Amino acid sequence: MTLHLTKVAVGCPDIETLARLQRERWGDDACSLTRFMPKRAPELIGGSMFWIIRHRIVARQTILALDMVTTPWGVKCRIGLQPGPVSVAPVPRRAHQGWRYLGPKDAPADGDVAGDGAALPVGMVRELQSLWLI
Repeated sequence: MTLHLTKVAVGCPDIETLARLQRERWGDDACSLTRFMPKRAPELIGGSMFWIIRHRIVARQTILALDMVTTPWGVKCRIGLQPGPVSVAPVPRRAHQGWRYLGPKDAPADGDVAGDGAALPVGMVRELQSLWLI
C-alpha cells in the first residue's frame, strides 16, 4: 500500500511561491528536510508529499527517495521529491509541525481531475478558496 505525507509549506502564501522557493533552494533536486526518518519509509516511496498552505492541502509532489544526510544543521532526513508541485482539490487541514501520514483513501485528487476551477480567473479562485467553497 502506498502511503502519503502532509507537511506545512511554511512562509508560502501560494503554490507558485512554493515552486519558486524550491527552485531557488534546490534547483532540479527538489527535496524537503526533516529531523527524523519516517518509520514507514518504504511505504512512502511512490506516494506523495501533500503541501498545506493557508490551512488547506493544495498541492502534492511524488516522493522519490528518503535518506539520511549530513547538513550544516546536523543529520537530517532528506525526502527527495519530483520537481514542481501539482495542484490538488483543496481540502481543509489544520497546520502541524513536521509531517503526518496520509492514507490513500484520504488523499485529494489532482486539481485538473477534480475540477478545482482552473478555468476561472485567479482572483476569483482565490476568493472562492478564502470562502472555503473550493
